Amino acid sequence: MKTAASSQDSFDVAIVGLGPVGATLANLLGLCGVSTLVLERESDIYQLPRAVHFDDEVMRVFQTVGIAGELTDLVRVNPGMRFVDADGTLLLDWPRPQEIGPQGWHASYRFHQPDLERLLRAALRRFDQVEARTDCEVESISESGEGCELRYRNRVSDTRHRVAARFVVGCDGARSLVRRCMQTAMFDHGFQERWLVVDALLNADKPELGDHTIQYCDPDRPSTYVRSPKNRRRWEITVLDDEDSDAIAQPDSVWRLLDRWIAPHEAELERRAVYTFHSLIAEEWRRGRLLLAGDAAHQTPPFMGQGMCAGIRDAANLAWKLALCVQGRADDALLDSYQSERRPHTRAYVETAIRLGGLINRCGTEDALRAALQDSDGGARMESIMPALGPGLTAGDPAQSGRLGAQPHLSDRTRLDDRVGYAPALLARGEVWRLEADRRGLAPPVPLLLDDDQPDVADYLGQLGCAAVLLRPDRYILGTANDGDELSALCAGALHSPLATTETV
Repeated sequence: MKTAASSQDSFDVAIVGLGPVGATLANLLGLCGVSTLVLERESDIYQLPRAVHFDDEVMRVFQTVGIAGELTDLVRVNPGMRFVDADGTLLLDWPRPQEIGPQGWHASYRFHQPDLERLLRAALRRFDQVEARTDCEVESISESGEGCELRYRNRVSDTRHRVAARFVVGCDGARSLVRRCMQTAMFDHGFQERWLVVDALLNADKPELGDHTIQYCDPDRPSTYVRSPKNRRRWEITVLDDEDSDAIAQPDSVWRLLDRWIAPHEAELERRAVYTFHSLIAEEWRRGRLLLAGDAAHQTPPFMGQGMCAGIRDAANLAWKLALCVQGRADDALLDSYQSERRPHTRAYVETAIRLGGLINRCGTEDALRAALQDSDGGARMESIMPALGPGLTAGDPAQSGRLGAQPHLSDRTRLDDRVGYAPALLARGEVWRLEADRRGLAPPVPLLLDDDQPDVADYLGQLGCAAVLLRPDRYILGTANDGDELSALCAGALHSPLATTETV
């Protein structure tokens, strides 16, 4: 990563904002060899807790970035969520799997956001073509046919500068300047509530608090308890209509609200703030050369812990598409699939969070909570928890297109993504592939892994019920093939797509 002293003033991509989403996007673009500038208003990482949860899909992105190993030592595997009524009676136990799942990771993690941001920023130092400039506040963005000009002020020297970029991505939060420049509205899904968020540091272990996330379905004061890594604990507590936000966040008020769980001598208040939880999604995620990601594009209630996760998915979906466009391997129209795929996907999570929040606030019954979270057999409703992408890119048989692909372990016990990297991959049955290769002279359009000596690949193809599956760099399924003819069609489609590569594994 270049230093802020660099004189370069033209880049392929400029990112506004160096939070988790902007830093992840910059890392993925770095892996693709894209010249990237990140402009960040603040001088350093915000040191207090903010986001506290991510899932296995997001950990898989961090694996691709190259920080998962270090991050594993800093996170806590989340055992699940419990819903109780005002008296503490269990309404519903929603455990999260404790074994490694299809993504190659645990289903749910708790983390401390500054730890994550430090790792993401450190990872950027690998890339000579990626530059981060802090203390730089973007003041205006203008677009021309060939690119964009960004004007920004260095807040330390109080000097103004300008840089050019072919594309600009706003990862600049809920008050996004990039979104204002795009002049796009936010669609409101109707959820808006004030909650007090309290982060505390325990002075000594307090095992009676438990390791599960607990949703207190108390009609008088709905609240949430979160077990974070080490001695960190979080409470989120509803603020009533007649309560003043400033007054309720004062220490005396906070300790009165926490007295059912903890006393002042048992912990230190690290952070206390009242937030208004929103359910907003931008109408447009791309306008010309300007794009949005993360909180600039969407804001969701926290009840599913998917706010940051959605932003990391944005980055994983967008980076490889931007890379193909700036490298001349795809038309800029490819970027239209970013909104068409991600907006409905994000909306599904927002709607699930709204539904769950409504049940918590209304003191949902066991049956209502089960209906919101589980199927008739008691399993997680994966359609609502892991929805498919919206309409977008497909190849071959589209039946599975847009579904999140699995990450099989390979015969040497490495994970698929460690072998392939941030690139597409074709997984195929050996006998079907060899037959078609002999008959038609078929050549793999992307890295190919056969199931002959890869039992986990064979199992995954068996679960899908297909002969081959083509995975995109963001690990969603581009398409499948059920027989030799469909495999040839799948490869032909991939050969004519920007995904095609000569790399081998």
